[in-house]
Amino acid sequence: MDRRSFIKLTAITGTSATLASCGNPENQFIRFLPDEDIVPGVAVWKPGVCPLCAAGCGLTVRVMDADADVMRDGQWGIVRIAAAKKLEGAAGHPISQGGLCARGQAAIQVTYHPDRITQPLKRSGDRGSGQYEAISWDAAIAEIVQRLNALETAGTQRALALLSRGRTGHRAVLTDQFLSRFGARGAVTYQLFGDDVLRRANGLSFGREQLPTPDLANTRYLLSFGADFLGTWNSPVAQAGSFGHMRQGRPGIRGAFTQVESRMSQTGANADTWVPVNPGTEGVLALGLAHVIMAASLHPASAAGRAGAALDGWAGGLANSAPAEVERITGVAAARVERLAREFAETRPAVAVVAGPPLAHSNGLFTALAVNALNALVGSVEQPGGLFFTPQVNVAASSKAGGTAAASGASIEELAKGALGGDVPQVLLVDGANPVFTTPKAWRVRAALGKIPYIVSFSSFLDETSILSDLILPDHSFLEGWSEGAPESGSLSAVLSVAPAAMRPLYQTRATGDVLLEIGRQLQRPLNLPWQTFDEMLGATFAALPSATADVDAWTDAQAKGVWTGTVPGALVTGAAAAAPAAAVAYAEPVFDGDAGQFPLHFLPYPSSAFLDGSLAHLPWLQEMPDPLTSAMWSSWVEINPVTAEKLGVADGDVVEVASGQGALRSAAVLSPGIAPNVVAMPVGQGHQSFTRYASGRGENPVELIAPVTDSATGALAWAATRVKLSRVGPPDGRLILFAGGTREHLEEHR
Repeated sequence: MDRRSFIKLTAITGTSATLASCGNPENQFIRFLPDEDIVPGVAVWKPGVCPLCAAGCGLTVRVMDADADVMRDGQWGIVRIAAAKKLEGAAGHPISQGGLCARGQAAIQVTYHPDRITQPLKRSGDRGSGQYEAISWDAAIAEIVQRLNALETAGTQRALALLSRGRTGHRAVLTDQFLSRFGARGAVTYQLFGDDVLRRANGLSFGREQLPTPDLANTRYLLSFGADFLGTWNSPVAQAGSFGHMRQGRPGIRGAFTQVESRMSQTGANADTWVPVNPGTEGVLALGLAHVIMAASLHPASAAGRAGAALDGWAGGLANSAPAEVERITGVAAARVERLAREFAETRPAVAVVAGPPLAHSNGLFTALAVNALNALVGSVEQPGGLFFTPQVNVAASSKAGGTAAASGASIEELAKGALGGDVPQVLLVDGANPVFTTPKAWRVRAALGKIPYIVSFSSFLDETSILSDLILPDHSFLEGWSEGAPESGSLSAVLSVAPAAMRPLYQTRATGDVLLEIGRQLQRPLNLPWQTFDEMLGATFAALPSATADVDAWTDAQAKGVWTGTVPGALVTGAAAAAPAAAVAYAEPVFDGDAGQFPLHFLPYPSSAFLDGSLAHLPWLQEMPDPLTSAMWSSWVEINPVTAEKLGVADGDVVEVASGQGALRSAAVLSPGIAPNVVAMPVGQGHQSFTRYASGRGENPVELIAPVTDSATGALAWAATRVKLSRVGPPDGRLILFAGGTREHLEEHR
């Protein structure tokens, strides 16, 4: 993509004079009439919703006049538009409350990225070659309709599959209705760092199969088992605000904080006490604390109710969880187990949270249930300073979806196995997922996708998965169309985020929701979806909710504010989703891939503070952002304990090889005392083969070392259950880039 196809806004270049002279001299720009009435130099603030994670933070978008490159009737030209120039957290939003993380700040680069797909594309070369030709929207939709009609005619509607990141809210309901009414199976959803294990545990313990909202602002003792709640887990902006209040927002009261984990996270670096623990044994520590609490008669076993009954031996006081036994299994000294237990039980209110690596083992469900029971034992569920569950709006009911939900979809592993074994979907729709990058090599997802005759992607960028597509129908950016969110957590009251377009579309893109609705209308057997447009669907939901402002209906009010919050009418509340377990769950030793003699170290890939699972690595501001613990940027690294490094003859910055039973990679070593001696860790996010000029060919992808171990109860990928060996390859060779001052030089050097 050449320079002319990149929007040249004054927000990015700082001067419209640059725009007038860019491009090849033989290509003269034409100045088109303005798209809208704007007042030069006057900013307008519009609501928005951040799309970069599931937290659903509200935005305030600063919109001003700017010059933009556009194509009209096959000619490049310039038009004056009202363009988004800055994102901030929305002060009145119950999730963000005026805050916005660094990832949210960088979200504006999604719209103005030079490698963004600007129009529908049809594959013109071999799969994976990246060779595409432009196609009109009418022709693209007609092609999809023809493919789906062929499935209908053959009676093979179940040969249609949809793969997504596990979206929530209206987009999820729309895709579910599309699949159901067509006769296909439900969507296949996958996220590398998903929270399926915790949701299942919360359903079993509390009857609420969703992520929790810890009331950090009002707690006096916080015990976290591996949850990076200030960095990458759940609702970081909301949690950071509450954590700040817990630590210094109450005169004379400073909440205590203990973090249990084998590798110090961004959150762990803020703890009063950091407790390293043997991987996969965090649940044993939680039961050890419960044993001490019950043995000292601080709280009876019966106080835990349903959450305690889910665990084997709970009613008997956990006789096998005495501190000495806990020390043997976890590596945490018995005296510390005693002390932590008394602190947690006697400091009121207290709350425990669990997420991340402790749940990424073969016994992850047990660990989550153990921490849940610990909370219930001390009375921290649905109590101030404890654990809450944000009320959820039943979007399917409120939007008047009607019909029945699609049958449950397969897992990504099952989809790949089926495709390789002959059960091949004939048409695959891909919405926001990149499993070729984020799944273990042993699942052979790329090979499986190669068996599927026709793949359609709604991506705005060519990544490892979308580059395998036959047709790409690029979505609007979140600033160019309706954006929405149904936050699962982060507030004690129900929240729905919504915002109309902050600016007009820059390119020939279309909102995916509207594209699906149009396809549904054009099929030989129309799907009769109850909405003509995606915003009509949104309007139906908000029309069913009570307004928070007198004399203004909820839909109008929500559009102006960017959010609805309040009490959900009883008929629209999402109810409990899980029954108590049929049998109590007992501890089982974690299963690791790799013989301990050959692979002596535990391998811990973890979400990057900048890129999460790698889906944000294409944004240069995030590539430029120094890692908060290592100061590394534009690169990958391997974290090693200094004691372990000394034994292996590894110095800071040396090139090392990390090998598992699945493969090997080489990266630079970073020595850190904040990691257990038997663990090595790598951030996920780099190592893309295809993901724009900023991420392609940069660093290493640690997912390639992960073995296909799963949680025994839920089938979720146990991404922390792989053993590795490490060896020194050579001295530093420049592959590790550390922050050393100004950023612009780095950006130009690594562009």
